[in-house]
Amino acid sequence: MSETERASVLALEANLKKLAKAASENRLATYTPYLKQLEFHRMGAEKTERLFMAGNQLGKTYAGAAEAAMHLTGDYPSWWTGRRWKRGIRMWIGGESSSVVRDTSQKLLLGDLAADRRSLGTGVIPKAAIDGEPNWSRGVDSGVDNVTIKHRSGGKSTLLFKSYEQGRTKWQGDTIDCVWFD
Repeated sequence: MSETERASVLALEANLKKLAKAASENRLATYTPYLKQLEFHRMGAEKTERLFMAGNQLGKTYAGAAEAAMHLTGDYPSWWTGRRWKRGIRMWIGGESSSVVRDTSQKLLLGDLAADRRSLGTGVIPKAAIDGEPNWSRGVDSGVDNVTIKHRSGGKSTLLFKSYEQGRTKWQGDTIDCVWFD
């Protein structure tokens, strides 16, 4: 292989690494829902409450994470026909326990922080939209209590993670725009 060919191969490899890194830091841009997920999203335009019921490992949580990321960032794809938030929002995301929330919805939204905190921004919320470091939970290792997200409008969204094990009193009193119960 000539020096010119070798330089071309090295440049191509470097570009591929950059593209892979960019794709890993904006997974929302590549979300393509299947028909049932699309119908769930569409119903958000007319329904204030929805239930996505399907079998295990069929994309319910991923669809919820993608929709949460869209609302938090204000970045909606061209196919989107569901509700749109034109300002930053305050959103709760809840699950059975703090560790379950960390291992499911938090992981899909922010990245696998339990494996490596440097993976922040490799979930469906684009890395560029995460405003600073999250506030870490005191109750579960690598769990996030809340994080600020930049909204397309120029405002900010606040994402708060909660668990059912916290009890009723932790779920009252706050003014919020949206809740996702996973």
